Amino acid sequence: MKILFTSVGRRVELMQVFRHAANELNVDLTIIGTDITNTAPALFFCDEVRIVCRINEPEYIPQLISICKKEKVDCLIPTIDTDLLLLAENKNKFEAVETKVLISTVDKVKICRDKRFTADYFNKLGLKSPLPVDSVGKYNSGYPAFIKPKDGSSSIDAYKVISENDLKAYAKRIRDYIIQPFINGQEYTIDIFCDYEGNPVFITPRKRIVVRSGEVLKTQICQDKKIISEMKTLIADYKPCGPITVQLIRDDVTGDDYYIEINPRFGGGSPLSIKAGADSAKALIRLLNNEKLSYKDNAARNDEIYSRFDQSICVNEECAKQ
Repeated sequence: MKILFTSVGRRVELMQVFRHAANELNVDLTIIGTDITNTAPALFFCDEVRIVCRINEPEYIPQLISICKKEKVDCLIPTIDTDLLLLAENKNKFEAVETKVLISTVDKVKICRDKRFTADYFNKLGLKSPLPVDSVGKYNSGYPAFIKPKDGSSSIDAYKVISENDLKAYAKRIRDYIIQPFINGQEYTIDIFCDYEGNPVFITPRKRIVVRSGEVLKTQICQDKKIISEMKTLIADYKPCGPITVQLIRDDVTGDDYYIEINPRFGGGSPLSIKAGADSAKALIRLLNNEKLSYKDNAARNDEIYSRFDQSICVNEECAKQ
């Protein structure tokens, strides 16, 4: 079995959980990683490495297709937001060389990539979401407020603002922004894994205890029945192909859940749900082996807390040989 991960960057933990899953299942798995530079740390945890051009260059998709065809890749998995729409639009080209792409449909990916569409989508499903506007002049929902790029990720250029003057200042820095009322409360991420047809296999809510640059550093599994029920409503309409992560804030005063984001890929913290028992890496390998999977309720062990840390690896040629 061969799985190709694109733009692997720092996703070392994701490579590790797939290696562990393959070993547990006694599957001969080759992990192929791509990136634009040979110093990306996650490449050193892959079996094979391919250096490719940047995502916005015209040769990007042809290069990936060429790798998949030559190596007979079974499945391609994106890891960053900027890959998603392009891969969704070209999914049929990969299927033509018999490579599955773990990405949802184009219309659903477009919902995720523009935060204005995301809020409208949540509300259409009956799930609350802070309503966004796309100009300072249209905002009248009070302060504090939150401003961020309409297609942003990793909390880049995302700011809490406490006054109109602050809002105007930040609006000058950000191209194509949205503004929403700020919700004060506990943040949650939900790691979801579905089969190819969008049937749920795992739904794992977890509290975001400590976050750095949009990625969780400390998290606690929280098998919240209300959140799980709300996610089943989303899944029934969205029909994810493989992994998605959803983020919400539970209002400290009202207890209402306000949904703010969908990412149709493995989130940065998704290996933590995998380690807790909702093993989507194993599930995907089993799907690739044509096994049928059913939904497993409360698969991750409740209340387990995971705390992440940084490590370094030597990436120049001399020490990499040692």
